[in-house]
Amino acid sequence: QQQFDQSAAGKAARAQIAAAAKQSANPNSGEPVLKDEEDARKMWKEIRDRESGKLRPNSFSNRIRSSRVHSLQLSNHKEIISPHRGSVNSLQVDLTEGRYLLSGASDASVAIYDVQHATDFEGGGLVAKHRPLVVIDKQHEHGHKYAISSAIWYPVDTGLFITGSYDHHINVWDTNTTQGVINFKLPGKVYTTAMSSLATSHMLIAAGTEDVQVRLCDIASGAFSHTLSGHRGPSMEVEVLLNWTSSSALSALQHVGSTSKSLSEGQSSTAKARAPQRKMAHGNGSKQSASSKTPSLLKSSVRQRLHPGMLSSQDRATAHYGAVIGLKATEDGMYLLSAGSDSRLRLWDIESSCNTLVNFETARLQTGKAMQLSTTQDSTLVFVPCMTSVKVFDVWSGKTVQTFRGHYDHVNCCCYSLQDQELYTGGTDRQILVWSPSKLTSDELDERSKIGKTSTLDEDNWSD
Repeated sequence: QQQFDQSAAGKAARAQIAAAAKQSANPNSGEPVLKDEEDARKMWKEIRDRESGKLRPNSFSNRIRSSRVHSLQLSNHKEIISPHRGSVNSLQVDLTEGRYLLSGASDASVAIYDVQHATDFEGGGLVAKHRPLVVIDKQHEHGHKYAISSAIWYPVDTGLFITGSYDHHINVWDTNTTQGVINFKLPGKVYTTAMSSLATSHMLIAAGTEDVQVRLCDIASGAFSHTLSGHRGPSMEVEVLLNWTSSSALSALQHVGSTSKSLSEGQSSTAKARAPQRKMAHGNGSKQSASSKTPSLLKSSVRQRLHPGMLSSQDRATAHYGAVIGLKATEDGMYLLSAGSDSRLRLWDIESSCNTLVNFETARLQTGKAMQLSTTQDSTLVFVPCMTSVKVFDVWSGKTVQTFRGHYDHVNCCCYSLQDQELYTGGTDRQILVWSPSKLTSDELDERSKIGKTSTLDEDNWSD
């Protein structure tokens, strides 16, 4: 509860409470602060229920976070000054403090910003400017030579971050000294990198490259610990779903999106999804003959002996009719969202590898490069780059909730901050835009009341 009170959502809740108090004390003073009196009464009821114990603190904080997400808009009080001279390809807020934003761009530069503390202000102190604290470009002795496709934080410490580039290298950087710590040379362009946020016994980086194999790079030893085969085309997206083990066997560690149009663990998804229908066709409690069962059992046993990469294209289930260009696991690790160059979104049950058959509304997606999706903390909404806009979909219904427009060119990446309930987007226009909840402070309330009084003085007989 103390953590919530100190967060942006907690500050927003206190501001909303102050607004409700001022409105109830003087309901006729200027423009209404809340939507209507019903919102004010509802807020006060939830506050009393929280104090009396009828409403759990988590439920109260979740309600505030949800309301903030649904009020996202292009921020008019916060601006990130991008130093990049190429398209912004990757964004991530650190997982420990939720304070530092990491960006990577096609001009081979990477930058770090403090999104909670502005470097300077403009507009009489109303607009906070966030300039980069660190910028590393191709002029750096350890800098990349070609476009940076992926930039991620070390999950448990902001002292390290990782970049992957089209120059066939993955670099591990010391944040404090801005010097390269380890360099991994890969056989092709690096399209994506990922790390497990749960791992405590290893320091493995999953790398998806234009080579058909996915490699795990061990920061501790500086070598490749595993090579994963299965795809027949470049691995454009890698998403870590479960914790890795330190042994040679990996425990259901990730799904990989590839230009081979399949998901690595979704080969039998169609068969599994149709299995209940075949059972119902024979009626409840009825059994098939042994002769009808035997061929399928023998066929499945033979398939299990084959390496996934040895299966023919006819036996591989197709996840998308085109390259898989985006992957994002839900925060609880139960589901996986995939986006394809066929402009389709799909939601997969990770345990069963089945398509949940959520019918997402049509969206036009980029086809030439990988893109970065993002979800809210409760995984009810997903943010998807759709050409020059960002669409927000309801994960469980597939309906479009909202559309954000602000970039002048294609949007490549989205990053949702769980700490501040803000969305950061990067595009080919070289800009990083901030989408924030509507801001409401006591100073703004006083300003609103002044504006309300002034406007009544300026009214004439024909004003609406």
